[in-house]
Amino acid sequence: MKTSPLFSALILSLILSFFPGATLLAADDVAPKATQSAANNDIVKVASKHSVKETMDRFENIVTKKGFTIFARIDHHEGAKKIGMDMNDAQVLIFGNPKVGTLIMKLDPSAGLDLPLRVLVYADNNGKTWLSYHNPQTLKQSYQVENSPVIDKVEKGMEKLTAKAAE
Repeated sequence: MKTSPLFSALILSLILSFFPGATLLAADDVAPKATQSAANNDIVKVASKHSVKETMDRFENIVTKKGFTIFARIDHHEGAKKIGMDMNDAQVLIFGNPKVGTLIMKLDPSAGLDLPLRVLVYADNNGKTWLSYHNPQTLKQSYQVENSPVIDKVEKGMEKLTAKAAE
């Protein structure tokens, strides 16, 4: 018998309410599967020769020169330090081109949940730096934008921009 993710989450929350000590075990057992599943379906990863900071600086410089709008740069490593925790270096850049994003959102406004674009630059547990992002083609699967000619261009653009930052 197959159960829905919502049903499974409900059962898990009920179990955790009766057994609070199970929280760490449940988080360790559930979270990696979701991350692994997402990575296998739509996450594009590009290896970089540079540190996280240098790679993100390079990427931000490239997209700025191309005329993209930078909405935010988030340093997850610094955020973790502020609360007394440690994690590998990781930064996210939120950026976009409103002329392109608007064309997509005119077809389906809910596509705004995944726009503007985001690129994560992080160091894995072996110290290797990666750029990663959601494949823009998944917008066609998640929203009613199958007929948008700009998504193919966004995909090719992301490939070129991340490759340039990584070299």
